[in-house]
Amino acid sequence: MSRTGREGVGLSYQYLQVRNEGGVAVITLDRPPMNVLTIDMIEELVDALRWADSQPSALVLLEAKGKAFSAGVDVADHTADKVERMITVFDEIFYTMHRIDKPIVAAVNGAALGGGCELVLFCDLILASDKAKFGQPEISVGVFPPIACYLLPRLLPWPRAIELLLTGQVCTAAQVEQWGLVNRVFPADTFAQGVSDFLRQLLDQSPVVLALTKKAVRVGLGKGFADGLRDIDHIYLQELMQTRDAHEGLEAFMAKRRPVWQGK
Repeated sequence: MSRTGREGVGLSYQYLQVRNEGGVAVITLDRPPMNVLTIDMIEELVDALRWADSQPSALVLLEAKGKAFSAGVDVADHTADKVERMITVFDEIFYTMHRIDKPIVAAVNGAALGGGCELVLFCDLILASDKAKFGQPEISVGVFPPIACYLLPRLLPWPRAIELLLTGQVCTAAQVEQWGLVNRVFPADTFAQGVSDFLRQLLDQSPVVLALTKKAVRVGLGKGFADGLRDIDHIYLQELMQTRDAHEGLEAFMAKRRPVWQGK
């Protein structure tokens, strides 16, 4: 793995491309045609996510080149001599994503299966083309997907979640949109423009307020109302209201002008 360049410019990986573009830290999976995740590629992805977290960008975008977003983790890396290391480094993707305050957006223009689907589901927002497919087919090779076992019952009603895990069913973008698993589905031939337009809605907001809103949502998860609201109010009063952008937004609204965000 090569990691060179200054301030995120010119970083070089074997299986990924990264760039800053218009306030977005973009990570592109680049192991076509199926972007199968090897242990080496997973380690690069962890490093790239850490790079994205360090950037002054407002958002992180995960995308892919090739026929598939990702067909999942290489089956060869599930064998007895490699599986413990594979699980350890694969889990580190999600520990790293969990620590990132910026919204993470997945752009899925192809199949996201197995570990590729888990990577997508862990993002904050999911944009799909109408040719995208999603599924956890691990059951068919005699294993189960740990991240999906955690996530799917939290994202879907129990009957739907357990069905997907036990059958390995591969679903269309239209199906998962109906279930609420993805935010938008765009036609494949206008997918890039659809993603760009959606991201613009986020980039029009204050990056620091985006991050604090995500933080507030996460801090309330799994807590009772009183405890959750107390912790969210703390973020509002002690973090949000200490930013320049919160005051700028309120002042701009009252003055009937567009806010000028400073990102702090």
